[in-house]
Amino acid sequence: MRSWEDKNSMKKFTETEIAELKKLAKKYIPGRVAYYAALIPVSYGRIAIRCQKTRWGSCSQKGNLNFNCLLMKLPPEIIDYVVVHELCHRLQMNHSRLFWAEVEKVLPDYKKRRKWLKEFRF
Repeated sequence: MRSWEDKNSMKKFTETEIAELKKLAKKYIPGRVAYYAALIPVSYGRIAIRCQKTRWGSCSQKGNLNFNCLLMKLPPEIIDYVVVHELCHRLQMNHSRLFWAEVEKVLPDYKKRRKWLKEFRF
């Protein structure tokens, strides 16, 4: 399988690779969500794993969380950043200073992780 280390290799995945990434994400991400939700603490609704082209994750008003299966190709600390980011939307449904303060409480180095993710391209 392709690795996050080769950023140009992220452009195309086979259906088999996507299915495997979804399977891995369904096993891995709920555990990270549960861990950080208890730490923050916040509640959440369902967790959905999809393969998206433009979003790493999202949080609905009802607290349902969506995560991109391609997260499984990224380093664990980046996956954790996306999880924490979405969970903090349970406290602040925006990207205000208050939102980022919540993220920083959990991940003091979130800016470094955020920068890495912003520079990453499929």
